Amino acid sequence: MKAMRVNAYGEDAIFEAAEVEKPKVKAGHVLVKIAASSVNTVDIMIRKMGKELPLSPDTPAILGMDFAGRVEAVGNGVKDYSIGDEVFGCAGGLADLPGTLAEYMVADCNLIAHKPKNLSMREAAALPMVAITAYEGLTRADIKPGQKVLVHGGSGGVGHVALQLAKHFGAEVYSTGGGERQLALIKRLGATAINYKTETVDQYVAKHTGGAGFDLVFDSVGGANMANSFEASALNGQVASTVALCEIDLSIAHFKGLSLHVVFMLIPMLHNVKREEHAGILRNVTQIVESGGLKPVLDEKRFTLEEAGQAHARLESGQAMGKVVVENYESS
Repeated sequence: MKAMRVNAYGEDAIFEAAEVEKPKVKAGHVLVKIAASSVNTVDIMIRKMGKELPLSPDTPAILGMDFAGRVEAVGNGVKDYSIGDEVFGCAGGLADLPGTLAEYMVADCNLIAHKPKNLSMREAAALPMVAITAYEGLTRADIKPGQKVLVHGGSGGVGHVALQLAKHFGAEVYSTGGGERQLALIKRLGATAINYKTETVDQYVAKHTGGAGFDLVFDSVGGANMANSFEASALNGQVASTVALCEIDLSIAHFKGLSLHVVFMLIPMLHNVKREEHAGILRNVTQIVESGGLKPVLDEKRFTLEEAGQAHARLESGQAMGKVVVENYESS
């Protein structure tokens, strides 16, 4: 089968086309003919940092985690999937799990679900990692109807999904952005847009919560911005962060009695622990999508499998608005 591989990691790492052996299905798994795969920031980190990250596969490596495609073969013990089913998931591209930048992959059934019927393959491939991350963060933070929820980075990959899911769960949603395009997207998705470049945290907290703070803050920006999340939170509030790789003074979190939820959605894939929870989240996401509560935003640029390197460059450029997707036209 055709695949795009990285033969060596580093800042100048490139994808090279290769013919590799088509994988064979095994128990508890399905063989999927991949129609599309989306690019996530962690894919770029693996390509550039390699073994500096403990989750990077050995080279030559087939990267890519998200996918949508059709089941071509079913392993022993699989009851929920049949040949021809359209599925999506986040099931490879790290550790010893071969990735999605190929014509086929063997996917653990505990990491996939049936594709939403009202999405194209390209749209479905954009969702798994960001949807699982957003869903896990919001539910671990015990989101409830009527709460005031702040999403930092609501035009980004995870943020634009968290924003929509928060609305689906009945929250009153606000979101930060820093440019006209970003703010316009946030408004289009149904949240109150906050320009963090022109409004301080104190100003928007006073304006939108009367100074009380937000019940739940979903921080998809992280790093130094976590201090803003603590500042924007209500007393005994909830903060969910997807980027907690930082050192930070927790004093304000202490005096407000905040609960911090750190989301690292790759844990089930890396450690083979509670993988079935990812399948459950994806099944819930499918229902939400089919009910009209969630729709992924895709970047206007389109890329073929052979253009995987260009797709990575597009996401790295910061010019993409929405998820960057690679399509395997032969499988579509």
